[in-house]
Amino acid sequence: RELAVEALGRVARLAALCRALRRREAEGDEAGWAQAQEEAEATRRELREVVRPLREPGYREALRRKAERARKRRLRLQRRKQEAKAAKEEEAARAAEREAKIDQWRAKCIQEVEEKNRERELKAAADSVLSEVRKKQADTKRMVDVLRALEKLRKLRKEAAGRKGVCPPPSADEAFESQVESLKTLLKNRTELYEAEERALRVMLEGEQEEERKREMEKKQKKEREKLLQQKLEIDSKLFGEPDEFPLAHLLQPFREYYLQAEHSVAALIQIRHEWDQYLVPADHPEGSCIPPGWVLPSLPTNDTWATAVR
Repeated sequence: RELAVEALGRVARLAALCRALRRREAEGDEAGWAQAQEEAEATRRELREVVRPLREPGYREALRRKAERARKRRLRLQRRKQEAKAAKEEEAARAAEREAKIDQWRAKCIQEVEEKNRERELKAAADSVLSEVRKKQADTKRMVDVLRALEKLRKLRKEAAGRKGVCPPPSADEAFESQVESLKTLLKNRTELYEAEERALRVMLEGEQEEERKREMEKKQKKEREKLLQQKLEIDSKLFGEPDEFPLAHLLQPFREYYLQAEHSVAALIQIRHEWDQYLVPADHPEGSCIPPGWVLPSLPTNDTWATAVR
């Protein structure tokens, strides 16, 4: 590039000198024409010196190879830049996925804590109401005891007054007994009402406890199902490969459909089970063994060649 720029500069200088020669010749200025000719010759010699490396044999091929190396270097740098950008985007996607999982886990934890707090508050409120009901029952029982003590006290005073010869009129006994019966009826109604409230609260608490036990059982069963499903997916991926990376036109697709046909057809399940049942033997049979409960996973590769074939 530098040689080309320098040569173009000499060519431009030489073109300007040629124009000057024509102008001096037209004007008849011999001295100026001679001077311009000398400068043109010198510029022409300089131009020859500049372009001489370009005329050497093999220079163009070397220049082409150098340009090709520069082009490959640019492509390599561009590819590395694209790979770095793709890796950065992939890392950002993984980070976003991790953040989403963390947010989901945090929301789940917050929801569980809120549910536990609500249950605790509900239980505390129910316990508070139950304690109030029990307090009312205790007050009612104490009133009944006070009423009995009053009846006993009146009876003792009436007997003491009778020994002294003083007898109260019958109307006083009737008024006292009427008042006592009225109080007993009121206390009995209150006792039944408080007992009904206690039973209702106990039923509510038992219902809440039963719901809590059901939720805990459902959570446990859900975790067990997820664990079993994960184990099944891992086993299927080891046996048949990853489902997401398994195209329909894959070479192993017929084998996958064959070994998984029992999951989609009851008739296939019955046929496969019938074929397996033909080989049922006791556990202590010398010529066979019992059917395994699940998939028989392949053993790990023992050498690099085998591992390459498995991959």
